[in-house]
Amino acid sequence: MYHRNRTKKTNWIFPKETFPMDWRIILNKNISFYNSLSVEEKKRFEYKIQEFILNYEIIGVKTQINIVDKLLVASSAVIPIFGFDNWKYVNLYQILIYPSMFNERFETEGSDRRILGMVGNGYMEGTMILSQEALRHGFKNESDKKNTAIHEFVHLIDKVGGTIDGIPSVLMEKQYAIPWIDMINQKLEEIYSEDSDINPYGGTNRAEFFAVVSEYFFERPKLLKRKHPDLYNCLERVFNQDMSSRNLSKKTTRFKRNNPCPCGSGKKYKKCCGVNNV
Repeated sequence: MYHRNRTKKTNWIFPKETFPMDWRIILNKNISFYNSLSVEEKKRFEYKIQEFILNYEIIGVKTQINIVDKLLVASSAVIPIFGFDNWKYVNLYQILIYPSMFNERFETEGSDRRILGMVGNGYMEGTMILSQEALRHGFKNESDKKNTAIHEFVHLIDKVGGTIDGIPSVLMEKQYAIPWIDMINQKLEEIYSEDSDINPYGGTNRAEFFAVVSEYFFERPKLLKRKHPDLYNCLERVFNQDMSSRNLSKKTTRFKRNNPCPCGSGKKYKKCCGVNNV
């Protein structure tokens, strides 16, 4: 598999260029979270997207990747930490995109391929691996409460505290840790007794539970708040975001030349994001 020797990043690159118009079109068409933001929030989201792409390598392994793939990866990274202005993934250097599922030996062929994404350890420290199929599916189907890339970035957030244990100590104030563990144990019991709509994979352990319910939080927040209000409130506090107040949708119609631009600039589409698309 592909990997290289990595040293800790010391020269952080800040965006200086205007956000590309064709990137904005891609976000509008693919990222419901982006469409739920105000004009000012969109500008901040775009800045964070540029910042991520400038500072982390996104590499295709045995597959061709394009700017859509890179923007999906960057969005998956930005969405969970959007509530924090200065967040950096200090434990990440590169994201490897495999064509599909892989196994523990990083093989993309064979019958034992079941892994959709993973955060590396040991000699793979600082590397994330994602299935290209899973990455794309996570943003195509947003009703299934699953998004592999967001799941893996939540693991990275968890790992900043030292270990991936389902307790995001870097984001959670100490007084909330014990109630959070108690809630996890309660929800795990519900999963074990098959009395829960939470993905059963969340019953694997506390770390997977945290990542699985975070997918739920960012994909179906209103449903989560209705079915698991206490859990929703905890995640709202952890991520510093009230997801239930957002109107998550994609732009499914073709943008007409004289319509207002979907980016919220107030300009006509043909004078803004549509300059190179009309």
